[in-house]
Amino acid sequence: MIRKVLLTLLAALVLLALVVACNTWRRPSLQLQVPPAQKVAVDERAAAQRLAGAIPIRTVSSFEGLQQNGEEFKKLHTYLAQHFPKLHAALKKEVIGDNALLYTWSGSDPSARPIALMAHQDVVPIAPGTEKAWEVDPFSGEIKDGFVWGRGTWDNKGNLLAQMEAVELLLAQGFQPRQTIYLVAGDDEEVSGLRGARPIAELLKSRGVRLEWVLDEGLLVTEGVLPGLDKPAALIGLAEKGYATFFLSLDMPPGHSSMPPSRTAIGSMSAALARLEADPMPAAISGVAGEMFGTLAPEMSGFNRVALSNLWLFGPVVQGQLEKGSSSNAMLRTTTALTIVRAGNKDNVLPGRAEAAVNFRVLPGDSLASVEAHLRKALGNDAIAIKAYPGNSEPSPVSPTDGLGYRAIAQSVRQVFPEAVVAPGLMIAATDSRHFSIVSDAVYRFSPVRAKPEELPRFHGTNERISIANYIEMIQFYHQLLRNTAQPQ
Repeated sequence: MIRKVLLTLLAALVLLALVVACNTWRRPSLQLQVPPAQKVAVDERAAAQRLAGAIPIRTVSSFEGLQQNGEEFKKLHTYLAQHFPKLHAALKKEVIGDNALLYTWSGSDPSARPIALMAHQDVVPIAPGTEKAWEVDPFSGEIKDGFVWGRGTWDNKGNLLAQMEAVELLLAQGFQPRQTIYLVAGDDEEVSGLRGARPIAELLKSRGVRLEWVLDEGLLVTEGVLPGLDKPAALIGLAEKGYATFFLSLDMPPGHSSMPPSRTAIGSMSAALARLEADPMPAAISGVAGEMFGTLAPEMSGFNRVALSNLWLFGPVVQGQLEKGSSSNAMLRTTTALTIVRAGNKDNVLPGRAEAAVNFRVLPGDSLASVEAHLRKALGNDAIAIKAYPGNSEPSPVSPTDGLGYRAIAQSVRQVFPEAVVAPGLMIAATDSRHFSIVSDAVYRFSPVRAKPEELPRFHGTNERISIANYIEMIQFYHQLLRNTAQPQ
C-alpha cells in the first residue's frame, strides 16, 4: 500500500516537473524582430552644450504659478527659439496658460490621426540643506566626466531638448511627417499639470483633435534592476497609478500635561495611523504587472524564468518576494504612505488637535472611492475627519499593446537599444500624460534614459546628471520614432 502511494506521488511529481518544463521552454519570445536601422549622426558636443545651457534657467514649478519663477520660463522660451530655429520657423507655437507650450507640425496626410510627444519644462527644487552634497552647482549645467550635470538633465529638460534636437535634424533633412505631430511642454508637471497639460488637452479636444497615440516621460531602460534578466529592460508604461491624498484631523479636549487623560489626540491619531499602515490594500500579480512579467519571462534565466512562466504554481512565492521590495511592491497594489503628522506646539500642553496626511498611489482597478472606503475602515476611529485633496486623480486607463503607438515605440527602442528587452510596465508616479486620456485611448510613458540601480536616487535627488552618450541615444530614439511613424501602417 505504502509503495503504491509513493509510486503515485512520484508519478505526480514527474508529471508536474514535465508540465513546468514544458510551460517554461515552449513559451516563445514576444520581442519585436526589426531590421537594423542606421542611427542618425548627432554633433555630440553641440547637443550637450545646448542641454547644458538650459539647466541654469531655473524653471522651478510652484503652485503659485507666475508669482514664482515666471520670468525663468520666459527665458527658457527665448533660449529654445534661439537654439532650435528650424523648429520654430516650421512649427506653429502657442503659449497656453502661464507658460505651457504647444507646437504643431502639420502632416502631409489630413486623414491620418495625429500623435503627440510630451515633456515638461519645470523642475523640482533642490532639497534645503543638500546643496553642499552636490559635486557641482545644481544649476550650473556643467559638463564633466562625460555627463551633463544639474537639475533637469534627467527630469525633464533632457527629454524636452532631445525631442527638439530630433525635430531640428529631421527638418534639416527635409523630412515631412505623414501625420500631424504635436509637441507638448507643460510648465507645472511637478505640481499637478493643472495649469499646463490639462488645458492643452482640453484645447485639443475643443478643436476636435483625436490623437492616434501619445508618448510622455515614464519608465526607463533599466540595467541590473530585474533579477534573472541579464539584458537591459526597456519598460513602456501602459498606464499610471492614480494619486490620492487624504488629510486627517482629530479634535479632542486640550489640557495640561500634568493631568493627561487615558486617550489623547496624539495617541489616538498615532494608533489609527499604525492600524492603517499595518493593513495595506491587497496585492496581486495581475493586470499590467502580469502582462509585464509574462513578456519578460522568456527572456530570463534560471529559476526566475521557471517561476514567472508558471505563476499558476509559483505565484505565491513570486508575489511574496516582490512585496519585499518597495518598487516591485508598488507594481502590485495601491500603496499607502504616511507623509505628514502635526500636533502640539508646547511640551507641557496636550494639543486639542492632531493632523496627518496619507498619500495613496492607486492601482488601475482600484478607485478613489474604494481607497477612501479602505482608509475609513483601516483607521478604525470614526472621530477622525477625512478630507480629500482637490487634486486627487483616478488611475489612468490602460493603453493597448497591440496598437500602432506601442508597436512604433517598441520598434524604435529595438533599433536604438538593440540589446534591450521591451516589455509593458506600470508607471507608479504621476505624469502630465494622465490629462490626455480625454483625447487618446493610447497614452504611453517611456523615457529613453539608461539607468542602473545606483543611479535611481539621482531622480529628484542629489547629483542629477545624464551621460552625453545616453543623451545622444535619446535624440536618436525620438528621431527614429518620428521616422517610423512616417511609414505606411
